[in-house]
Amino acid sequence: MISISESAQAHFNKLLEKQPEGTNIRVFVMNPGTPSAECGVSYCPADAVEPEDIHLPFTGFDALVDPLSAPYLEDAQIDFVVDNLGSQLTLKAPNAKMRKVADDASLIERVEYVIQSQVNPSLAGHGGKVTLLEITEDNYAILQFGGGCNGCSMVDVTLKEGIEKQLLELFPGELAGVKDATEHQRGDHSFY
Repeated sequence: MISISESAQAHFNKLLEKQPEGTNIRVFVMNPGTPSAECGVSYCPADAVEPEDIHLPFTGFDALVDPLSAPYLEDAQIDFVVDNLGSQLTLKAPNAKMRKVADDASLIERVEYVIQSQVNPSLAGHGGKVTLLEITEDNYAILQFGGGCNGCSMVDVTLKEGIEKQLLELFPGELAGVKDATEHQRGDHSFY
């Protein structure tokens, strides 16, 4: 479910040495399955452990996960990186905003999952997002751009060289391409 690098485990052990005996860590998702999902890590004292918590054993401590957060933490990774600028604990949870779908799920569910877990996080850096409206009978994914992508002069490049290329690679023989249904209006919100 969650992988924690050796450097992150060592970091947690160092932090837990200063906590009361029996303290572990809790990994959680607030607003799981929504665009506003947020992942976090906190201390979990022994008296805060719930009977239904899932215990993931690591060297020197357990990571506790509540059942509601568990499916959204599938494939999550925690790492501790030290570089010239300092140190940073990172938590990547690709399924926090949308639960991972099965390989045999419908095409629209699998495409929606890729958009929410891979495409939109990269567009968010520009204040943009894309919504899957439908998949047509001739297998085109119809998308609508929002935020900084609406009216952006680079939207055609993002659509064809970014999103379409990625989706056709992931769904060969299933998708014929992508089309933009957005009525673009240039404004202060547009990224480029």
